[in-house]
Amino acid sequence: MRRWIVPVALLLSAGACAVPVHRAQTRAPAPTPSAAPSRRPVDPAELALKLAGIQPGWPRRGYPLPPPRQKIDCGKAKCVALTYDDGPGHDTARLLDILARHHARATFFLVGGMVLANADGALRRMVRDGHELGNHTWSHPQLTALSESAVRAELARTQNVIERRTGVRATLMRPPYGATDGRVAAVARRMGLAQILWNVDTLDWRDRVTPVVARRATAIKPGSIVLMHDIHRTTVDAAPRILKELTRRGFVFVTVSELYGKPLRPGVGYSERERDQ
Repeated sequence: MRRWIVPVALLLSAGACAVPVHRAQTRAPAPTPSAAPSRRPVDPAELALKLAGIQPGWPRRGYPLPPPRQKIDCGKAKCVALTYDDGPGHDTARLLDILARHHARATFFLVGGMVLANADGALRRMVRDGHELGNHTWSHPQLTALSESAVRAELARTQNVIERRTGVRATLMRPPYGATDGRVAAVARRMGLAQILWNVDTLDWRDRVTPVVARRATAIKPGSIVLMHDIHRTTVDAAPRILKELTRRGFVFVTVSELYGKPLRPGVGYSERERDQ
């Protein structure tokens, strides 16, 4: 009989312990109501960048993570969007160094064929440094002279190569030579691409003289979109002069999307931002 005493005692002890636990659960006090947590207002432009400009699943393993968008009201501040077309080229990395030293952001409209021909290190750095990537077609044709399907192919192929290299899906496009029409706009709209033109043309492709490029690039007003090409050495040579002069005059260097501060409408053309927009 003695060998049953210990097991029985243990069972009784376990049962005795179980009762208080059960009662404690049933008598648990209701939690004290707390104040509603404060929430940071959602920035629509920032949200659009994450949802539309970044691939689903952002941030993705192996892709660069962009910094937050600059918090600035370009309807009041002196903002300028420096834009560079036709790259990446041999001098693009040097331009990125110059922009970084001046804490300046820019927008790069990339030609798909150039992306394929060059290492993707420059593109990844553009994303990490907060620059914006735009679509400048695959082979730089005049889109208004192409069929609708050819326009779509030029843009789609470049969209895909940018996305594969960086994880970013562009939401902006610039038609080569600024040549656009209703048909091009319709294709851009269906592909989710706003058309970005300019109001300041440095003509750096024609006049490859550094002081001339710098003078034209600084003849601006707040809200300007400046057209340049990072494939020209003389344009990159002009960058320090441009940045120093415009900084002295109180300008802030922003991307095109930061310039407008809101998602841009696909298919619509934009060439500058008025101060009251």
